[in-house]
Amino acid sequence: MPTIGAKPRPEPWVKCRESIRYGWLKPFYWLEWVWQWNTHLLSSWAFLEFLEYLGRFSVLVAVIFYFWETPDRHKQKHYQAWQVINTAQGKGGSGGRIEALQELNHDHVPLTGVNAAGAFLMGVRLEKAHLLRCDLSAADLRNADLKSADLEFSNLKEANLRSGDLRNGDLENADLEDADLSEANLSGADLAGASLARTNLRGCDLKDLKWKEIAGIKLANIYQVKNAPPGFIDWATQKGAVAIASDDEWLRLTAQP
Repeated sequence: MPTIGAKPRPEPWVKCRESIRYGWLKPFYWLEWVWQWNTHLLSSWAFLEFLEYLGRFSVLVAVIFYFWETPDRHKQKHYQAWQVINTAQGKGGSGGRIEALQELNHDHVPLTGVNAAGAFLMGVRLEKAHLLRCDLSAADLRNADLKSADLEFSNLKEANLRSGDLRNGDLENADLEDADLSEANLSGADLAGASLARTNLRGCDLKDLKWKEIAGIKLANIYQVKNAPPGFIDWATQKGAVAIASDDEWLRLTAQP
């Protein structure tokens, strides 16, 4: 309901003046009395009540337009995020790509085919991201959250995924050659058709790993892997995987033609 309404008529100044105990307060009381009269006179104006209704109506209209334009604001936000990602292609550093990728994924925008090769994406949070056929080769993805991410046919060659969270990730047919996944969590991940030649898997958690259709694992380092599924260690060793504690020794081995 409107707050504007007829205000009571102020008492005469003579009567108001009688209630003043100190003479030095009279100017202040007089000003208050004047404003009471102004309020009384203006409160009877229907125009002011109309303005109040109009103000409230304009607020309602503004709220309606705010929600009406929400899809357009999202489109603009997504366009700006893609612009950041595409502008930074082929460059090192983050270039704002961490925030842009996370923002798009938060809004359930597919990141299929995204190119962030060589990018600094340490700690990026892309849980359940659609990264099919993406290029993350040589990217710094240490401590990345890629739980349940779709990384099918992705290029992760030479990527640094140390301590990354890849639980239940779909890595079918992914290229993980020369990637560093030491201490990463691969629990429940699907590696069917993936290439793990010379991949550093030291200390990885392999609980419930889907491994039986891995395309290649020659010279991958499986030293101290955790929760390896039954038969995985023997199979990997037969396919050329090694278990070497020393980085230098393993690197010398993989550098041989």
